[in-house]
This record gives sequence, C-alpha cells and structure tokens, in this order.
Amino acid sequence: MDRVRSAFNSMVKSERYSRFTLQPAEDGERHAEVKLSDDGAADAEGSAGGSPSFRPPPPRLQRRSTVCYLALGTLLIFVTGYMLGYLSHRSTQAEQLACGSEPEADAGLQATAAPAGDDPQPGAQMDWGDVTRLLTEKLTAQALGKTLSDYDDPRRSAGSVEDTNLANRIFDDFKKVEMDPWTDIHYVQLQTPDSLRPNCVSFGADVFEPTGYLAYSATGKVQGKLVYGNYGRPQDLEVLQNKKVALRDSVLLLRAGQISFAEQVDNAATKGAAAVLIYPDAQDYKFLQDTALYGHVHLGSGDPYTPGFPSFNHTQFPPTKSSGLPKIPAQTITAKMASALLQGIGGPESDASSGFKGGLPGTYRLGGGGNISVEVNNVLVNKEIHNVFGVIKGFVDPDEYVVLGAQRDAWGRGYAKATVGTSVLIELAKAVSEMVEKDGFRPRRSLVFASWSAGEYGSVGATEWLEAYMSSIDKRVVTYISLDGVVMGRGSFVASASPLLYSLLENTMKGVKSSEGSVYEMMGSSNWEAKTMRPMSIDDPAYPFLAFSGIPSVSFHFISPNTEAYMYYGTDLDHMDHLGYQTNHRIGETAALAARFAGQMALRLVHDRLLRLDVSGYNAVLTKAVAQVYRRINQLIKSGQLKGVNPTWLNRARGSFQRAASSINRDVRNSNLDDKEVCRILNGRIMNVEHALLSPYVSPVETPFRHLLLGRGPHTLASIAETTDMEQLHTQLALATWNLQGCANGMVGNIWDLDQEI
Repeated sequence: MDRVRSAFNSMVKSERYSRFTLQPAEDGERHAEVKLSDDGAADAEGSAGGSPSFRPPPPRLQRRSTVCYLALGTLLIFVTGYMLGYLSHRSTQAEQLACGSEPEADAGLQATAAPAGDDPQPGAQMDWGDVTRLLTEKLTAQALGKTLSDYDDPRRSAGSVEDTNLANRIFDDFKKVEMDPWTDIHYVQLQTPDSLRPNCVSFGADVFEPTGYLAYSATGKVQGKLVYGNYGRPQDLEVLQNKKVALRDSVLLLRAGQISFAEQVDNAATKGAAAVLIYPDAQDYKFLQDTALYGHVHLGSGDPYTPGFPSFNHTQFPPTKSSGLPKIPAQTITAKMASALLQGIGGPESDASSGFKGGLPGTYRLGGGGNISVEVNNVLVNKEIHNVFGVIKGFVDPDEYVVLGAQRDAWGRGYAKATVGTSVLIELAKAVSEMVEKDGFRPRRSLVFASWSAGEYGSVGATEWLEAYMSSIDKRVVTYISLDGVVMGRGSFVASASPLLYSLLENTMKGVKSSEGSVYEMMGSSNWEAKTMRPMSIDDPAYPFLAFSGIPSVSFHFISPNTEAYMYYGTDLDHMDHLGYQTNHRIGETAALAARFAGQMALRLVHDRLLRLDVSGYNAVLTKAVAQVYRRINQLIKSGQLKGVNPTWLNRARGSFQRAASSINRDVRNSNLDDKEVCRILNGRIMNVEHALLSPYVSPVETPFRHLLLGRGPHTLASIAETTDMEQLHTQLALATWNLQGCANGMVGNIWDLDQEI
C-alpha cells in the first residue's frame, strides 16, 4: 500500500487542478467535483481554453509500473468498499423490516429514480420522426377550416371593441388547453382620419376626398408642383433629377409597391418634397380603380410617441417623438383619382427604359408644371391594446423559449393579414398542448404563443412588448417565428430570416410535405436560397425582433408563382373569396401546410439539446458587406477625399468573427452532446451571436434598428459604404469595427481565449 500511495502522490504532483465546482444533486445537496487535467492539455490545438467540456484527454503515462500499482491499489480499495457497503446495506435493510416498512415499494422507487445529477432527457423520449408524425396528424385542413371560420370577423381595427373581443376569445382558447394565458396591456397613440374634417386633394377643377389614409402622416395643408416619381426609390428620384425635374417643394405622385410607404415618404422628404400621394397602379394591383388604400408611414415600429420605451402609461414619460415620424404630409388616393391627375400632369415624357410606365391608360409624364393642393387632417387617439400570450413550459430549460406570434388586427376584414395567422396560432397551440398532455412529448424549452394588436400601425403591440421586457427576453428568446401572412396563395414559397436560420429553413422545407411533394421540391430542389430567400424589409412583422432586439427571426409565405406580395393587403378586399381564388379554393389545406412548417421549425428548436442555429450562416453576408466598405474606402483614399483611415482593421474583425464561428462548429463536433452542461455552454455562445451584432453605440430612441448588418442607420456597414460625410465615415467605421470584434469576442466564450488579432 505504501508503494501504491507513493505512486499516486507522484502522479498528482505532475498535474494541476483545472476546475472546482459544486454540482447540485437531485436530493438538493451540493457535491464538490474536482477535475484534473495535464498542464500540456491547455495548449492543445482545438481546445476551448480550459473548459473541461472541450479539453482533450491527458496523454498516457510512460511508466507502466506506476499504472499497474495504481490499478491494483484502486482494485483493493474498491473491493474493501464494496464489502463494507454490502454489510451495512444488509444491516439497514433488516432495520427497515423490523420497523414494518414495505421493502417492495422502496425497491421499486429505487429502480425508477434517476441517479443524482442525471438529465432526464425529456426531449429524447420521443423520436423526431414521431414528433413530426403527431404534428402532421393533428394539423389538418378540416381543423384549420373550422378555426378560420370562427375567427373571420368583419371588423377588427386595433383597440376597438371587436379587437378586444377577439383577444378575450384567444385568451379563453389558450385557457382551455391549460396554457396559463396572460394579457399585456399598453396605452398607445394611433392616428385616424378626422370625421369632421376629411383629407382632401385639389388639382385644378378636381377635388378628391379619399377614404383611405396613411397613419402617422404629418398634418396640414401644402401646395406644390405635381411630379410623378414611379415607386419613389432612390433610383427613381435620380431619373427625375437627370431629367431636370425639380423635386424641392413638389408634391410627388408615387405608385405603391417595391418599398414600404414609410420609405417612399422618407425618400421624398430627403429630396425636399412638400407632400406625397400614393396610389395602387393597375400594373401591380388587379382590382377596381376606386379601391381605397390604407397603411402607415412611420419609419420604425411601435408607438412613435414612446420611442425606445413601453407605452404602459404616457404620464410617466416626458413627451417625445420617434425620429422615424415623417415631417411632410402623405395621403393615399385611388387608382381612378391618380388617372385623373396623370392626364393633366404635363411635363416631359418618361423614357421607356426607366420603367416609369404603369398600367393606367394614357401617357406617364413626369410633371412639374401644374400646382396641386394636399390637406391631411388626421388626429391622434389614445387606445388601449391587449397582447395575449399562452405558454407550454419546457421540461429542462424553461427559461429559454421560442415565440410564435400573429397579428390580430386589420384595416378591414384582414382575412389573409390577420385571420389566417391567428387561426394557425390557435391550432398550433392546441396541437402541441395535446402532444404534451396525451402523447408524451416533452419539449426541452418553452413555447410562447403571442397574439399581437395594432400590427397595422407598424408592429405596435409586438414592439411595445419588446421594449417593456428588453432586459429579460432579448437573451432568452431563442427564435421568433412570425405567422403573419403565411398564406398569400399557392404554388410557391418565399421567406425572410436571420442567416442563423437558413439551415433550419432548408431542412424544414425538405421535411414538410403536401400531397404534391415537399416544399423544397416545390421550389425546384436546386439553388433554393436564391429562389426562396428575400431581404427582410422594415415593414416585416419579424423585423423589430431581429433588428431592434437581436433575436433570430423568420417570416415565411406560401404565395402564388411569379408574385412577391399579396395585392389585397391594406384594402377592404382582403377577404376569404379573394384568398380562395389565390389558393385554388384550398385555403384550409394551405393553412395546415403553413402550420406544419411553422410547427416543425419551432419544435426542432425546443426538441434538440443543441440549438439548430448555424453560426456560420453570417459568413457570406459579412464578407459581402465588408468588401463593399473596403472598396468604397479605397476609392475615397485614391481620390484624396479621405485620409488617415485604413479598412484593414474592419477586415481583421471579420476574420475574428469567422474564426470564432469556426471554433463553435469545431467544439460542437468534438464535444459530447449528451452532456447537459456542454450543450448549455455551447447554446449560450450560439445565442449570443445575433444580440452581439446590435450596435451598443447608438440610441434606441434615435436609431432603434441597431443591427450592424440588417439594421437601418449610419452605424450599419451598408450605410458606411454609401455615406458622403467623411467625418461620419471615420467615426462609424471605428465603431463598426469594434462592434464586430466585440461580437467575435462574445462568441469565443472564455476571456482567456479572445482573438487578439485586431
């Protein structure tokens, strides 16, 4: 024994402690755990910097005799301990029998109880194939059809009695399936037309009083030269300037489409326009020419009168306004009104190559001659809105959750905009609840189902929730899945998402099948990304989650082939008949397909131990953005406009980011994913990526969409690549470089492993 003890001591002296932790056991006690590792292991290639989860095993000792002595000593200790334990166990068992206990019952409990510290692996109790099979069986066209009928209301404007009644019904549906529902109430300011002073447009002898309107427009009466500006994109306004058509103090007539109403008005204001009129052109909107158009022009999201903070009670906050509120009036008009304006607009004719000609009869001239008057008298009203939530709590990591959300309100009937998404939300909640209660499904993470109000005004309800609980949800929400507009047609599929979700989207497309094959096959099974993925626009309901809160987000739409949008949005024509025509009268079937698609994405994220977020998904996006900045700076340096700036540092930060992403992927490959703590560490590093891409150097009040790559504002790499302000470029380049390097540092995990390349 002396020789064994000596050999053991000599081994201990050649090693060091790598970690000392207190591990909680199931009985509530805490046990000390000491893990040893060889000094040389810390420097091994591929090590994650001392973490016991990723450290390679120490090399074998060369002295075989030492090993033999150690093995014999260990065996002797084990045999001695076993004999002592056996004798004491017999004595304890005899004492229990003497006290009249039931040994059979005790033995059964001991056999079924999990060992201290073991993970019950609730997600692994059900095979993924069984999960998808059960989900498909429960989400049927018949079930969706009934719910669609139940929630198809003729009126559902935000903050109205009808909207509140819908919220209460959803609350009751969540309660029936024991989802512990709750309501989040906000007091917001919405803009509506003044019933006593209608909005008005006057052009010569023509006087129009349109019923449609644009919420959050500036109010007042302005006059100016009428100018036709196509879609109002920067390239369209450049065509006008090249034609020597004056834009300052003009009233721009624009056709709806291509970009949001808010972006159209912002572009016009940047050029000095006095007001904007927007109409649905017959080339893009195949409906009656007297159809009214509704929307909003806030270049942001949420209540624009409480930017960056929640609208719980206006009296608690000083009066302030969002920087995204327009400073010029904006108004929608019908195609019939626009046709009358175009007939008398005058001015030069647009070139055929410019793409200015639409579908209305007559010539599309650029104008600049006749005066027009625009009067907007919208008023602000205070409204109480209700967001409704239900939850299916996770069994292992309940503090991490996937959120599925749908807008509940609409300008009119809002069948495709609100009814379908709400119905899919309800049926998904019922299906997953039943899988948990009756079929033994045990999600690791929680699922939160959210019904938002005031979505038509710029995701007001959803953004107010994000602002209210920013510190507690931005790093706990694994992913946000938008259910708005999931059915716009049939035969094609488009999506917008964080690059972290591209891989999950592709796999879900392959796994979700209809009677005609998988969604992946529907899109041609090749070059899926180019055919399917679209940039996420500012008016996408998922955009605030991604660009404001740094939550990986996705929105998707089943749509008719060769179309990019649903033309009945924002009109009174968004009802069941028109969506039925777009889906070949298979609304229920298509809605069930959309529900299965959203459900499979969500359940995959709560089923697996390791999050299905691909950290390398940003590599291509980042490389492209940095290359644009690199080229722009080199051009400015060569022209002499910029001095003292070197884009190399930004490129090095990009390299740090990509090396950090590679290290996460390498650790995933080399780790034991059955170890709960290993997955916890890896998931923390993965979840940090999106949030770390939010710039910490801008104010959420002035620049709410803080995402370095997908946001809006001077801090983004896209803006840096286009700015003409050299001082701003110098400052923003430095901040963007460190923003990116900070994200890379956060992905590494341990401070002693930080990439010091920069």
